[in-house]
Amino acid sequence: MLFRFKLLAVAGAVAFSAGAFAADPIKIGVDGPFTGGSSSMGVSMRDGVRLATEEINKSGGVLGRQIQLVERDDEAKNERGVQIAQEFINKEKVVAVVGYINTGVALASQRFFQEAKIPVLNNVATGSIITHQFDKEPENYVFRNAAHDSIQAPMIVEEAVTRRGFKKVAILADSTNYGQLGREDLEKALKAKGITPVAVEKFNIKDVDMTAQLLKAKEAGAEAVLTYGIGPELAQIANGMTKLGWKVPMVGSWTLSMANFIDNAGPGGDGARMPQTFIQEPTTPKRKAFITSYLGTFKPKNNRIDSPVSAAQGYDSIYLLAAAIKQANSTEGPKILAALEDLKTPVEGVVTTYTKPFAKGDHDAITANIPVFGEVKGGRVNYANADDMKKAAMVQLKNNAANDALLKP
Repeated sequence: MLFRFKLLAVAGAVAFSAGAFAADPIKIGVDGPFTGGSSSMGVSMRDGVRLATEEINKSGGVLGRQIQLVERDDEAKNERGVQIAQEFINKEKVVAVVGYINTGVALASQRFFQEAKIPVLNNVATGSIITHQFDKEPENYVFRNAAHDSIQAPMIVEEAVTRRGFKKVAILADSTNYGQLGREDLEKALKAKGITPVAVEKFNIKDVDMTAQLLKAKEAGAEAVLTYGIGPELAQIANGMTKLGWKVPMVGSWTLSMANFIDNAGPGGDGARMPQTFIQEPTTPKRKAFITSYLGTFKPKNNRIDSPVSAAQGYDSIYLLAAAIKQANSTEGPKILAALEDLKTPVEGVVTTYTKPFAKGDHDAITANIPVFGEVKGGRVNYANADDMKKAAMVQLKNNAANDALLKP
């Protein structure tokens, strides 16, 4: 009798241990700037990630396990991003990472995940090089579901030069990796149109006076200013124009949609245009559900998502990872990578429906046919014109040919 009791106890302990193991959460790292000048992007991304995770967990999780987010604030600092990467790998034992807002932080941090064979899904950072940093390696663990700068820069030039007819343009870009790599992409796209910018000026993060740069652009006869930077400094460009009594259109990267550009620039920011993968309008049932859920959960001021693009792409990144883990039937990095490169089942996201979003040698989910142009008006980002709204009403699927067409002179 005693022997039987002990046997049952051992069997129960084994069953409990196996059950506990099966229930271990799947840890996913979330890295972004949740404080500082980039925080409107970082917090919106994080909240999109949280929203998707809550939905997935309520539906039973992945492989019968709950997703556990491990969130860290990189403060938009490269050195902090490196520290977090090492912590994710060595202490937290994450199986994958999402996030990265700033190109410099992403480039500094990714090498650690590459060495550890842990997939990274960049959901905001747009530097063109980000997904190509390890092209020479047998396997590349870096993916992205944001519109990279090799898409955005030609779109900016197409909008300014072809659609609006400006032949004299100035470029103002910040001194970070993001700004300078974006500037290079802009100059390349302008060259393809046979145009040399009349002025190319640089500014630093936290600069509050753009008078010198703007005067050079004005004196050179610039008809429009093309920008690559983030919200606070972009607002100083708009404010500087107001101060000088010189108003020309601003056309720039997607960051002109940031809340801290719109709010700090005020009426001076109206008319700024930028590529967007998502604008806060319920143009499809999926987008309507996302907007309703986001606003109801996080209750942002004035019912405006601070960075709608970041929130939507953050949300989609978790669903993409969950689909890959489910298909792989594993949380091992190489198996998740293989699944991401050959996703069998489409993933319905906010930005698009991801049908074969990645392949070996192609780790960018967004192609040039997906973004539309937004315009700042009355404190919000709206569709720049009726064609953009009409395009957004239909889900645009990945089309690599669209990238090739955009890059043609």
